[in-house]
Amino acid sequence: MKPPPEPAPLESGGPGPSDSRILHVDMDAFYASVAVRDAPELRGRPVIVGGGNRGVVLSATYEARAFGVRSAMPMARARGLCPTAVVVPADHGRYREVSRAIMDVFRDVTPLVAPISLDEAFLDVGGGRRLFGTPVDIARAIRGRIATEQGLTCSVGVAPSMFVAKIASARCKPDGLLVVPPDEVLAFLHPLPTAALWGVGPRTEQALTRLGIRTIGDIARTPADTLRRALGAGAGGHLHALAHGRDGRRVEPDGVDVSVGAEETFSADLADPERLARELLRLSGRVAARLRARGQAARKISIKVRHADFSTVTRARTLAEPTDVTWVIYRTAGELFDELRATSRPLVRLLGVRAARLSAAGRTSHQLAFDERPSGWAEVDRATDGARRRFGEESVRPASLLPDRPRRPAPPREWGPGRV
Repeated sequence: MKPPPEPAPLESGGPGPSDSRILHVDMDAFYASVAVRDAPELRGRPVIVGGGNRGVVLSATYEARAFGVRSAMPMARARGLCPTAVVVPADHGRYREVSRAIMDVFRDVTPLVAPISLDEAFLDVGGGRRLFGTPVDIARAIRGRIATEQGLTCSVGVAPSMFVAKIASARCKPDGLLVVPPDEVLAFLHPLPTAALWGVGPRTEQALTRLGIRTIGDIARTPADTLRRALGAGAGGHLHALAHGRDGRRVEPDGVDVSVGAEETFSADLADPERLARELLRLSGRVAARLRARGQAARKISIKVRHADFSTVTRARTLAEPTDVTWVIYRTAGELFDELRATSRPLVRLLGVRAARLSAAGRTSHQLAFDERPSGWAEVDRATDGARRRFGEESVRPASLLPDRPRRPAPPREWGPGRV
């Protein structure tokens, strides 16, 4: 069965008023598009980026999506839906390289760039009118440069606020440009399903449906107190404001996280706490090394746990100060994992560690504890980084990660007794 052709590029709306100054730029099927660009013989074929039957789809071309393949879908199901797809492994180093070049295009236009992942970012282009023209002119120029310099397509939403711009970019995929002027925001939003709003996941959508609320317009017409009683004060008030087009956030380069993470899908589901602790240490080390390589430190550490039934749980904690130290990240991840496992112990299919709220390393001072050494584990990390640069990535590892070492990694002595 041959999939239908890709949708034609869409460009909607004319040059809007100057208040539509926010752009949301979202690369189209980024990982898969980079893979096809680098291997032109794949062009026009269904391509899936992922690996192994136990993994998940990271990205898929629109030819594969026509068969029902979607990101985060189990690879076994994706192969069943599209058995003719070409499966290519992820190349995260390559994606980061291309992402840096794309972000440089954005920063040539405005310093107000807030990336939210490797393949999407918000831009405030209000200050670029004199040099670059209207926000719509700027959006067109960005799309042209990315196509010319990178051989990739992107979709751009132009709107007065961040959340409307993001919805607009999603509504014009792939390879589209959609402009929402200020006086058309409500007409644009209100026919859309509630799930289009930030903060409406499956559970919230179900709660709204029980109230007979199915569109954003329905939310806007529902009294705020009713929403607060049904969803909670914070969520109810937030959704009511968005449904009326109110979003006071600004594009702040330091205000939207770019995160650094590592995760592993296991060849067999795991339950052994010692093995899981070693995997947490391995992933924490990878995250810390990437932070140090980028000259960054993180103040928020999170874990992701996917169980054998594909249910996924995340937990996060904000630190007192930013860190790029392996043992601090591991200690925090371990505490989060122990709290999660205290309530249930299902088999673990995937484990991930992520660092967010990034800042330049060394930006903050550190108040030493009474018995803390001035360098300690940070010094160990620096020595380890040097050895790995000289002798290879596998030349230095914690003893607990060596083969046939079943013991759980122990916390540093200055943390005191107790489990990590």
